Amino acid sequence: MTHTALIADIGGTNTRLALAHGPELDAGSIMRFRNAEFADFEAVVAGYLPRVGTPQISGACVAAAGPVVDGVAELTNIDWVLDIPTIARAAGTDEVALLNDLQAPGHAIGRLAPEGLETILPAATPPAPGATGLVVNVGTGFNAVPVHSTPTGRLVPASESGHVNLPIRTEADLRLSHYVDDSHGFPAVEEVLSGRGLENVYRWHCAETGAAPELRGSEIIAAAEAGRSPQAGAAVQTFLRFLGTVSGNLALEHLPFGGIYLVGGVATGLGALLKTGTFAAGFRDKGRFAGFMEDFPVTLVRDDRAPLIGCANHLHERRTA
Repeated sequence: MTHTALIADIGGTNTRLALAHGPELDAGSIMRFRNAEFADFEAVVAGYLPRVGTPQISGACVAAAGPVVDGVAELTNIDWVLDIPTIARAAGTDEVALLNDLQAPGHAIGRLAPEGLETILPAATPPAPGATGLVVNVGTGFNAVPVHSTPTGRLVPASESGHVNLPIRTEADLRLSHYVDDSHGFPAVEEVLSGRGLENVYRWHCAETGAAPELRGSEIIAAAEAGRSPQAGAAVQTFLRFLGTVSGNLALEHLPFGGIYLVGGVATGLGALLKTGTFAAGFRDKGRFAGFMEDFPVTLVRDDRAPLIGCANHLHERRTA
């Protein structure tokens, strides 16, 4: 018997809902809803299910943008209560799983179509089946989680990797660290490697050169690609080097011989710039371990359905364990 599951990806602005049949996501059932138009998650589900034929739901898995502690999600930028009982009432099922929005794509690794993946750094040797992976999110925030294959199923532990100290290699790095510290109170990785982090780096380069900061967000990447702004170009290169350095640090901590997977809107927006060599230089700048770093392949995940696919697979794995 094929079970129909309700799958949800809740962000700060939008919620995506979909159905899954066993581990397979029903791509045609994916719908997006603006959170501001609904009182709570239950209202979103109540508006969604009739539009997909009011199916009998046998399980539900939700990915939420925020930390999940003891079955309760602390949502970012939205005043909703999201916990296991709330999801169970909304979906009409007792079989419920709640993940944070980075654990979810961790459960999708190995289950994504090749056309949704782009190789950034190939490995010296093919990854061994079942080897540990690492998901690095570069988007509104920054975070990273390891992905472990165990005899009892896939384990994707939660993490808050974006709030560790920024690594410093040069005098310029130290000046950037002080700039971020003065502006935000703590020189965390996320204050450089995120959407607002890219803006922070750009403003710092403008301050260093006496230029007026005129660009925001994706405009910085576009200006760097077009060569329209020296400060934007320098900001993107600094960003890529730090992303390589931090990803390399995480690789040495977790040994992800199964691959490193970059996810998130900023990572996707950087696209081909990830292959210019700056990211690779930062990633492999590990002294006598530089050659060892070639054992970790790096892949960009372009399929934005990864959280939904991960939720479907996690729920199916729990059911069949």
